[in-house]
Amino acid sequence: MKTILITGAGSGLGKELALLFSKNGFHLLLAGRSIEKLAHAKQEIETAGGIADILPLDIRNVEGVTQILNEISSTYEIFGLVNNAGIGHFGRFEEIENAQISEMLDTNVLGTILMTKAILPHLQKTGQGRIMNIISTAGLRGKVNEAVYVASKFAVRGFTESLQKEYEGSGIKFNAVYMGGMDTPFWDNSDHIKDKSRLRSAKEIAEIIMEKLDQDSIIIENS
Repeated sequence: MKTILITGAGSGLGKELALLFSKNGFHLLLAGRSIEKLAHAKQEIETAGGIADILPLDIRNVEGVTQILNEISSTYEIFGLVNNAGIGHFGRFEEIENAQISEMLDTNVLGTILMTKAILPHLQKTGQGRIMNIISTAGLRGKVNEAVYVASKFAVRGFTESLQKEYEGSGIKFNAVYMGGMDTPFWDNSDHIKDKSRLRSAKEIAEIIMEKLDQDSIIIENS
């Protein structure tokens, strides 16, 4: 059974995509830092008849990511990666703390690059696979009170578009996903979004993404 690894799979969009990929016959590796959330997502997948395993992982750890990916490649037939893990700190640019800047760049940019670099050799061995980068519409245009977050997403956009060109014809598909805000735990510790109820659910966004998997760029604006 082919395996898809999803980062930030314990909740929100990561979990919903995991459920849908599972229903399409994939084995899921649920990666993240919260064992409790991952265990809950694993249970949901198994209750729905799917197969999943938990992979405790900090995507910002250079040596750790490479080592873990090399280890699991001998156990699982890795077919895909969804770079979903991300973090955002919002507010006026001059008020964003340096530690918050580093956290966003390390998670959103470095983490995505490291995961992709570690998994690509395993996909190249079989000449097929999929890498999906969850970017958000912050990768399409500037936004007020989101300067550094937007900068991180523009970086991932450029990274993804470059790999689409570099690996064209390789059998490895790269999806860049640009979606508006979702009603997920992402906003729990922020007042940047005043009313989450007006946003689409993570389940709805996941379903739209799955319908558009053949597109290089999947753009889902807020309704």
